[in-house]
Amino acid sequence: MSTKTKPKRAIYPGTFDPVTNGHLSLMERACHLFDELIVAVATNASKAPMFEYDERLRMLKESIKTNKFACKIQVIGFDGLLAELAKKEKSVAIIRGLRALTDFEYEFQMALMNRKLARDVETVFMMPSLSWVYLSSTLVKDVARNGGDVSELVPSHVVEMFKQKVKTKKKK
Repeated sequence: MSTKTKPKRAIYPGTFDPVTNGHLSLMERACHLFDELIVAVATNASKAPMFEYDERLRMLKESIKTNKFACKIQVIGFDGLLAELAKKEKSVAIIRGLRALTDFEYEFQMALMNRKLARDVETVFMMPSLSWVYLSSTLVKDVARNGGDVSELVPSHVVEMFKQKVKTKKKK
């Protein structure tokens, strides 16, 4: 008799504006814990993203193509409650990255609310690799907007997308 187990699925949500090497590192590490990882790109109307929603989805899909992860990864978009998405996708966990102590309070509140809304879904806090602990999408955008080199911080196709964005903004 076969004892086939259901794959363990986790969701890694974010705005990913843009996806960074830190995000990719966290995905790679999450794949060592879970069989499947859903990377959920939030529309996030409360933020004013530099990249459009479709661009962020495309960025992530391109980024995971060039990496060899230890689990199956799927990129999807979402709008609404993360807890509802986690239940719908039958996820056992939500992956959240913590770079510094300052991230913890907000993330802790979100984890408690998600637990209230989806009791069977755990939040797993992961710290980035030491080489990416300082990295955030906000810092990367600031460096790029001011003409700095972001080639060691993001995948190469994202560098090209930055060049297009900055060029377009200068024309306006």
